Amino acid sequence: MDVLQLVALVAGSAAVAGLARRTPVPAPLLLVAAGLAASYVPGVPAYTLDPHIVLPLLLPPLLYTAAVDSSYLDLRANVRPIAMLSVGYVLFATVAVGYAAYLVVPGLSLPVALVLGAVIAPPDAVAATAIARKLRLPNRLTTILQGESLVNDATAITAYKVALAAAVGVSAGWAGGIAEFLLASVGGIGVGLLLMVPIHQLRKRMREPLLQNTLSLLIPFVAYAAAERVHASGVLAVVVVALYLGHRNWQVDFATRLQEEAVWKMVAFILESVVFALIGLQLPVVLTGLGEYEGAAAAGYAVAVFVVVVVARFVWVFPATFVPRWMSPRIRTREPETDWKSPVIVGWAGMRGVVSLAIAFSVPISVPHRNLILFLTFTTVIGTLVVQGLTLPPLIRVLKLPPKDVQAETLAEAQAQSEASRAAEERLAELLEEPKNATLPPPLADRLRTVLERRRNAVWERLGEVNPLTGESADDIYRRLAGEMIEAEREVFVALRDGRRIDDEMLRALLRRLDLEEAAAYREAT
Repeated sequence: MDVLQLVALVAGSAAVAGLARRTPVPAPLLLVAAGLAASYVPGVPAYTLDPHIVLPLLLPPLLYTAAVDSSYLDLRANVRPIAMLSVGYVLFATVAVGYAAYLVVPGLSLPVALVLGAVIAPPDAVAATAIARKLRLPNRLTTILQGESLVNDATAITAYKVALAAAVGVSAGWAGGIAEFLLASVGGIGVGLLLMVPIHQLRKRMREPLLQNTLSLLIPFVAYAAAERVHASGVLAVVVVALYLGHRNWQVDFATRLQEEAVWKMVAFILESVVFALIGLQLPVVLTGLGEYEGAAAAGYAVAVFVVVVVARFVWVFPATFVPRWMSPRIRTREPETDWKSPVIVGWAGMRGVVSLAIAFSVPISVPHRNLILFLTFTTVIGTLVVQGLTLPPLIRVLKLPPKDVQAETLAEAQAQSEASRAAEERLAELLEEPKNATLPPPLADRLRTVLERRRNAVWERLGEVNPLTGESADDIYRRLAGEMIEAEREVFVALRDGRRIDDEMLRALLRRLDLEEAAAYREAT
């Protein structure tokens, strides 16, 4: 892939993802469809997924940004269902899909079939997170799906290595497989635990936001590479470090947080867009190597594997949801009550993605039926993204899951802001009594109180009445008027620059000050 092809891939993916924001279709589905369509366009090069690029270069930052945005407390509160899906389900799916393929495909050995099962087993982190955000699922369901997708890749990659060793005749048996799994999981968590505190301390001591954000971009690659170097799970190392840093992000300089949020949003947007477009663009590569399995037989195998993948998830999810609750009073006490609707959503939200394809491309050429593994992985990924991804939104609407209680969330936010404002007022009173602050003019002290009062009232205003003419709340009107006032100032500054009364350097400084004020007004209002 040359530079022009890479630029075309990124630009085209970003354009499609931007278009998806104006449609009800989730961006992953539109990107996959665009990739499939583009693969038929004459002159479009063959974009082959290289596992040596996807796994160490694309997976770590995507996992990192998803984990940093996750809630460590929510994940810890739901650790049992997350473990049941990210470990138990992946191993179950490996065996179920592998054994089904062994029965359906003539000449396919059981070890090779288990390789296929391990490749297809993990639902995709990127797809789950992207669609969960789009659909605004209830908090607990979103947490469970995100938690599963953060950890299950490590389980699947380990299961794949064990199955691959058996397929090429160098298996160490069950004991070796268990040892491999323990090394990967415990080692990955251990590497993450070793790295997270030193990295956080370094971030706290760095005062330059540009350096901080440079470090932030390197963290997922450092954690992944360090774990893989000792044959542990790089995925788990990245997740552990990211969860810790996200939980303690409040201790980092405010300028770094603001800049870091913007940087990682851009990185995640570009990588997610490219990843899903690449999935669709794999069609020519997959079909070229299919060989003896072309025609109706291959289509039949693809449908059979897809059906097993979908059914196996429901077979696991429902017992894993209800059996532990029936057997353990402690689980019934600690976890909220659930009905059949939540397992249906979790069961149907098992989209596969780029990790499965990347692992499939990493299968050695010497492994028998490699092209069939690649084909069945591709059809399963496309099938789950299209069939389940397109039907998940209407399914959620039909089941009428309880929506987020926006009123209750706003009330909790307002109460939290009130408590914080009281603490700030008390601290301000203490500071104004100190001799070193005695020279502060009263108007500036009043300004501090006014800003604090505005911050406290902004959230309560969101609970108030709306304007019958415009449908705006008082909060919306405040933000609109503040924006128009700032825009008027901005136009004057530009006119002064154009009239050569101020230079461009001064204009940039003045505009930056207005930008920060506008951002503050927007954040107060939201």
